[in-house]
Amino acid sequence: MTQTTAQYGGASKEAIQHHYDLSNEFYSLWLDETMTYSCAMWEEGSTLKEAQLRKLDHHIDAARVRGAAHVLDIGCGCGWGAMLRRLVDDAGVASAVGLTLSEAQAAWVRSRHDPRLDVRVESWEHHVPKRKYGGIISLGAFEHFARPDVPKSEVIESYRRFFSTCHGWLESGGAMSLQTIAYGTAQRKDLNRFIVEEIFPESDLPTLADIDQAAHGLFEIERVRNDRLDYARTLKEWYFKLRACKAEALAEVGEETVARYERYLSLFAVGFHTGAMNLLRLSLRRIDPR
Repeated sequence: MTQTTAQYGGASKEAIQHHYDLSNEFYSLWLDETMTYSCAMWEEGSTLKEAQLRKLDHHIDAARVRGAAHVLDIGCGCGWGAMLRRLVDDAGVASAVGLTLSEAQAAWVRSRHDPRLDVRVESWEHHVPKRKYGGIISLGAFEHFARPDVPKSEVIESYRRFFSTCHGWLESGGAMSLQTIAYGTAQRKDLNRFIVEEIFPESDLPTLADIDQAAHGLFEIERVRNDRLDYARTLKEWYFKLRACKAEALAEVGEETVARYERYLSLFAVGFHTGAMNLLRLSLRRIDPR
């Protein structure tokens, strides 16, 4: 049976693969060398790769997992295993498990043949850990946990199941670092149909209030950053890199797909620049039973 997140109101495996399994070669043309496909963390003078590595390190520190025995990455760092590799190569983590619904991303990670990495093509609700995790990191997956046509009450319940499940997987005192796009000044009714139907089907965005409500009593939200301008800059970098290698991109995926991605990257850049969307980075501490 095909594993989906549909029973919890989220995007199906097929919807995820519609976007992420397009072509590894296509994405490699305009992402940085780490193949990280989520908002970078910029400082003056940074290259895209440096900004992406800074972002990975931010979440590693927020989840307090340096030197941990066992860490979970839900969404494979929203890319092709960059977080998993950073955990074991640079943060001293003994073993890292990555969950993704993208066959292409999983194949990319497995091609390294690194016994410290265990990448699984399964959604979070089907995951059965072998042991407790010292920390959990999730970048760019939360946006796919709800559909735009699902009542808000069901959306909150889906989010709460996610937090409750993560709570049960963590060791006592464990932490979680979460990065997600969220609604800013925009609302559900303002969703661009092009984005909903052609780029990220079956997906919706949370609000910060949704996350707070869903995590209440399970996780203490210790810190929140809204780095929407970092995402505007990241999207611009991707857009201009794609434009610079347009001939190769056209040869790989064709004119229609390239045009679709140019439109998507430019629309998202405007959305973050104007504040219609936010980019939230949250540090959460597991609330242990008394």
